[in-house]
Amino acid sequence: MNANELYYEFYVAGTPEKVWNALVSPEGVKAIYGGCVIESTFREGDPIRYIGPGVDGDQAVHVYGVILQCEQAKTLSFTHYVGDSYYPGQERYESRITYRLEPAGASTKLTLTHDRWHEDDPSYKNSARAWWMILSSTKTLIETGKPLAF
Repeated sequence: MNANELYYEFYVAGTPEKVWNALVSPEGVKAIYGGCVIESTFREGDPIRYIGPGVDGDQAVHVYGVILQCEQAKTLSFTHYVGDSYYPGQERYESRITYRLEPAGASTKLTLTHDRWHEDDPSYKNSARAWWMILSSTKTLIETGKPLAF
């Protein structure tokens, strides 16, 4: 693990399929990401976009990239760029997000790695702060049916 790699492990009371559904279904993504949905075929090489309410209106692009790996209920990895409404006029830097799901008894080990950061990427600090909240809310949504209210 390099110095600026963001790495998180959570254990969730739910099957890998249930966790996967929360991470990619319109209902799960909307609950976790403040009304956003994912637009993607989830095929390697195809685009992925998180779109939803934001500074640019109801269809603001929050995050976009390209699917690097997708194996249902196991792995989702994609390049990560922040949308145009974040850091206007600044260069967009690529990083990588990887979700891994592994059965752990009757639960699932959810691992998130956000790596390959450029040293000048202004979104690093916000990501480092936000992932704890996002992943905690994901766990709560899966286990109780409701995300955390931030």
